[in-house]
Amino acid sequence: MNITTDAVGFVFSEDQQELINKKLERINYADDLIVDLILKVKEDKKYIFETTVNFRWGTVAHVSAEDYDFAVCLNKMMDTLDQKVKKEKDKIQQRA
Repeated sequence: MNITTDAVGFVFSEDQQELINKKLERINYADDLIVDLILKVKEDKKYIFETTVNFRWGTVAHVSAEDYDFAVCLNKMMDTLDQKVKKEKDKIQQRA
């Protein structure tokens, strides 16, 4: 899985980058299913996390979250992303 993170309008602090890396470990179970994961974080009075996931079978998923707190926003996005990845994984397993 190739992971790209991009901060728009600010620079990640070391703690923020570590938190992102730690949270992305939640979806390590799908490492062989995901080709690319692109995470873009914008800061303009509040944080906006936008994530695009490209699965190896061609499906693309887009997940986003907004909040005034970095960690809360990241948790919201990861909860949704985890559900989306599990759903896609289940679909593929049902077809096999």
